[in-house]
Amino acid sequence: MSTATYVLRDSVTMLRRNLKHMARYPSQTLMLIGLPLLFLLLFVYVFGGTMGAGLPGAPEGGRGDYLAFITPGILTMTVASVSIGTAVSVATDMTDGIIDRFRTMAIAKVSVLTGHVLGAMIQTALALATVLGVAFLLGLETAASAAQWSGLAGLLALLSLAMTWFTVALGLAAPNPETASNWPMIFILLPFVGSGFVPAESMPTGLRWFARHQPFTPVMDAVGGLLGGSPDGSDTLRAVGWCVVIGLIGYLWSRRLYRTRAAN
Repeated sequence: MSTATYVLRDSVTMLRRNLKHMARYPSQTLMLIGLPLLFLLLFVYVFGGTMGAGLPGAPEGGRGDYLAFITPGILTMTVASVSIGTAVSVATDMTDGIIDRFRTMAIAKVSVLTGHVLGAMIQTALALATVLGVAFLLGLETAASAAQWSGLAGLLALLSLAMTWFTVALGLAAPNPETASNWPMIFILLPFVGSGFVPAESMPTGLRWFARHQPFTPVMDAVGGLLGGSPDGSDTLRAVGWCVVIGLIGYLWSRRLYRTRAAN
């Protein structure tokens, strides 16, 4: 059996382990999906009428326009929300002794982390489908073509992969699961300080500069363009670039931390 086949087999085994954990403890998945859904309903029905009236260039300026405006931010928040569960899951494995047991078994070491990553991406895909489905039930309209839907799916998958590897690293770095649940919270807050809920142009100068240059803004702008059927190539390239940078940092950091902590 080749090394690649060996790693793939063990990764699939670890993926099954993580999927069984999700099935046995559905409350965590429901909580992670429920947070972005709560924000979606809150902003559309409580703030949507007022916020929609202030959107530049909105034809009607109501809840429908604001729903279309915030959906990219909610989808980005959904990816970040699920990643919190990944950090907690990894930190739990590192503190409850299961990693020491895995070290005594003839399995590929990287499969422990890839199992978490693959499981988290499946969980994220289910969460995104749920949130997007609710958005359509609320009246979301889109002019995206089949190719643009494919691009949207690919971009969200890339964001999920990048965020998952980064939060795997945070889970490995955290001393306990409680700390691991707090560190990734910044990623849920970043869409608020970007173009996710209000136009960046409406912010004060310093905050506007941060909103334009933080990682999630080009992602949300690219998602909005793809959903609206008029993607901006520069936004998409910047979004992909940020995802690659975040994912690469997360992967290299995770690999280093796992080797260090597993050896202790």
